[in-house]
Amino acid sequence: MKKLLLISFFLIASCSKSGDLVMSKNAKDIIGNNNYPAISYGGYRGKSREVQPSIEDIKEDLQIMFAQGFRVIRTYDLHHPFAENTLKAISELKSSDSDFEMYVMLGAWVQCKDAFTDLPIHNEEDLEGNKVEIAEAVRLAQDYQDIVKVIAVGNEAMVHWATSYYLEPKYILKWVKYLQDLKINGTINNNIWITSSDNFASWGGGSEEYHNDDLDELIRSVDYVSMHTYAFHDTYYNPVFWNLSGGSEDLSKKDIIKNAIQKSVEYELSQFNSVQEYIHGIDSSKQVHIGETGWSSVASDLYGYGGTEAADEYKLGLYYKMITDACVAKSISCFYFSAFDEPWKDSQNENGSENHFGLFTVHGEAKYPLWEKVDQNVFDGLSRGGYPIKKTFNGDFDALLETSNLPPINQ
Repeated sequence: MKKLLLISFFLIASCSKSGDLVMSKNAKDIIGNNNYPAISYGGYRGKSREVQPSIEDIKEDLQIMFAQGFRVIRTYDLHHPFAENTLKAISELKSSDSDFEMYVMLGAWVQCKDAFTDLPIHNEEDLEGNKVEIAEAVRLAQDYQDIVKVIAVGNEAMVHWATSYYLEPKYILKWVKYLQDLKINGTINNNIWITSSDNFASWGGGSEEYHNDDLDELIRSVDYVSMHTYAFHDTYYNPVFWNLSGGSEDLSKKDIIKNAIQKSVEYELSQFNSVQEYIHGIDSSKQVHIGETGWSSVASDLYGYGGTEAADEYKLGLYYKMITDACVAKSISCFYFSAFDEPWKDSQNENGSENHFGLFTVHGEAKYPLWEKVDQNVFDGLSRGGYPIKKTFNGDFDALLETSNLPPINQ
């Protein structure tokens, strides 16, 4: 009888407001666990986020990501219905399929006062807007305890090149501490991890202009550090690792490109190490993971033909494999950016690089790094927007390689 009462109590206590049983995995079980690969997910298929994907659209995407092996996804803001609809879609898939498992790093967008105007005020916050985002994060964490495992306060909200909206670390710290207090008083699950997801420099890995007492207190206050690193962008802004020098004349095209991508990954790992060194100088127990990194397959801007020659699908494929292998070797969670191409990011330029970071095209074509999975039939029966999953370039490797140019030569 006592055994039956204990079982009944466990079942009642472990029910979330979504109506599903809370699975045994908490943030500490999945972050840094190679069995729970992570990816960034924005399901927008059109040129504006005002056109929201339906729950059925999101279910298509979730099943595609699940088939790839991903078990943790990251969202970015809460002022659109997308994040909540993603949680609803996961909950419904779990209810209909006991084998379906997916967790969420829920992003709360925060910004400075008068963000995205001609005169943003970086030393003040958008208090009303930020309050709404944090309140939504709390509500969804309560309603979907079995799914929401991490809350990230801000996305690249401290880095100074985010000139339209960045704010000082003290405001990120304020909201991180607020959420940590809600964990302590039981308002949200104590097993949720709280972080902020920001550029490597913002976490102390770059210029000393970012080093201050508020940042150090933020490091002590988060449950782990989520850092961003983009060698892709630095092929233009800091191309020391990218441009060719002498000595490569005897190598094949494939080997030259492979070496360039390898140097890109080593460059990113050096940024990771610089952040980790700074973080551990403040708190030696704090984990560091990669909240965002990726590579674009198309660019008509700085990174394309006539530019750094970084953007093409062959390089994306090499990069994805190398960064994944490197992170697995170090047990680093890497929220790869991103699952699908998103045309809204540079809506005025179809071939802008920001639109093409996905592992899939908008119409569900699997890019080069996923060709092997197509051959393994992992996507059989799945589609996106009525388009069955198939390889880009019709699987023609020679045609793919033809589109890949060598990096520029140092002058």
